[in-house]
Amino acid sequence: MAIEPKKHEMPTQAPEVRARNFKEVALGYTAEMAIGEANRCLNCKNQPCVMGCPVNIQIPDFISHIKNGDFEGAYQVISQTSSLPAVCGRVCPQETQCESKCTLGIKFEPVGIGRLERFVADWHNENAKEKPEKPASNGKKVAIVGSGPSGLTCAGDLAKKGYDVTVYEAFHTAGGVLVYGIPEFRLPKSIVAKEVDTLRDLGVKVETNVVIGKTLTIDELFDMGFEAVFVGSGAGLPNFMNIPGESLKGVYSANEYLTRSNLMKAYREDSTTPIMKGGKVAVVGGGNVAMDAARTALRLGAEKVYIVYRRSMEELPARKEEVEHAMEEGIDFRLLTNPVEILGFENPDDPRDPRNGFVTGMRCIKMELGEPDEKGRRRPVAVPDSDFVLDVDTVIMSIGTSPNPLIKDTTKGLEVNTRGGIIVTEEGATSKEGVYAGGDAVTGAATVISAMGAGKTAASAIDAYLMKK
Repeated sequence: MAIEPKKHEMPTQAPEVRARNFKEVALGYTAEMAIGEANRCLNCKNQPCVMGCPVNIQIPDFISHIKNGDFEGAYQVISQTSSLPAVCGRVCPQETQCESKCTLGIKFEPVGIGRLERFVADWHNENAKEKPEKPASNGKKVAIVGSGPSGLTCAGDLAKKGYDVTVYEAFHTAGGVLVYGIPEFRLPKSIVAKEVDTLRDLGVKVETNVVIGKTLTIDELFDMGFEAVFVGSGAGLPNFMNIPGESLKGVYSANEYLTRSNLMKAYREDSTTPIMKGGKVAVVGGGNVAMDAARTALRLGAEKVYIVYRRSMEELPARKEEVEHAMEEGIDFRLLTNPVEILGFENPDDPRDPRNGFVTGMRCIKMELGEPDEKGRRRPVAVPDSDFVLDVDTVIMSIGTSPNPLIKDTTKGLEVNTRGGIIVTEEGATSKEGVYAGGDAVTGAATVISAMGAGKTAASAIDAYLMKK
């Protein structure tokens, strides 16, 4: 049978419809589409796609089950190595990982591995009735700091080995960046809640509203009987440009803006969460978080949304799919453009004027690409006398985040680098005995799947450490 050269298209909401609602954009494969896509897999003996997966999912194996219509069998294969399959199928950048290694991709489009993973996880969540069997306890306790992708992965892997695992989350809802950072239209929060419930079924305990470093310290966790601690607290400290006007009303970090919308439900009509809605919005940055913020602003009623990015489209770091979706929805990309000042209203005759201190525009300058920087990317250089004012009411800064210094400042013997990231070995061990770390708390802002890979690595190392101990 001839191989179809292209992936089966993912059904989506029409751009003009989805741009004004928070329902999931991608609608998912049908069973027929999933089997058709699975049949494109060549089932290579050397399995290069598996080598491209940070959590080592046995990809040809689960796809073979789909070919035979055994969707639950496919799920069981995935769940052997992944604790968050429904999440990964939606937000993992497969195009630069497993799918980039797909042999079929040499000549045709690679197999839609992520789309198949999503289908399998959704099928399981809708049809499976039996809960996973709770493993027998080995009598050892491990604490997990943070319930984001690295923490949940580490917790799941350790629970499967019989550890008594407790996850401590600072917010009132478990999920970390999966619930506060990624919008509902990309990752429904019911999906995250289902994945967390699956871990609870394995025996994982989740304690919310606990800020490690304030409510409890890491040393106090050891005093409570935990024999190892994994720190997966993410990178929640936003970066700013340090340009004039960043303290004006209407300037947000992307973290704050998305947290208000996603976790605090500002998008609901009955919400009392303060957030700027409507008007003209500029999002500074070009990553996935910038796309999320821009598309959220549009759905909150903005009449115009700009992406302001200092390099060209070729250097844009966001996923191709997210950029395409943003363009389809009408986001205006102002590339090779850099902000230099945020302008605000000021009435010198009336200090009580309610308009005082609010954003009225953003002064920008045109850029051109010069010589490559230390990372190999061409360095943006300002074009003389090219400044102009962008008419906006809201500015969202999405230029990266750093690890919160709270844990570092309250834990003796924990070494960090100049960026505030916790220093770890290849196995995830920190400079403090019994403490391991992974994900954004180590690397700074990165992908969900890379954080999951770090959580998996640390779980294996914690197991070896405690078994030896």
